This record gives sequence, C-alpha cells and structure tokens, in this order.
Amino acid sequence: MHATEGDQLVQHGRIVGQNDKVGEITQVLGDNGTPPYRVRFQDGHEALMAPGPDCEVRHPHPEADAL
Repeated sequence: MHATEGDQLVQHGRIVGQNDKVGEITQVLGDNGTPPYRVRFQDGHEALMAPGPDCEVRHPHPEADAL
C-alpha cells in the first residue's frame, strides 16, 4: 500500500449494514509512501493507522480538477 498526503483512506465496513469510513491522509510516516498514516476522518476524528486488508487508498484524479 502506497499513499501521499491528500489521498483518501477508505476503511470498508466489516459487517452488513456498516458504512465505510472515509478519511484524508494528512501525513505519511513510513518510507516511500508506506504506512503508518495520520488520517483525518469526515467527523473530525484523527487517527494513526497502519491499514489492513479492509482498507484501500484512493488517489485524487488531477484531470477532474481541470474541469
């Protein structure tokens, strides 16, 4: 898993009906974009995370910013 500041970290719900948690990666503490990451979630909560298999990194699309 590799990320940069500004990417989104999505933690998928683990049980049926549980929503995904989406946060913005504000700091990459590992080497070359590897975990751990400091993440700020939409509810304002911040956490230091070493994401597991229930997480994915979403990179922003620069061409969407040009529209």
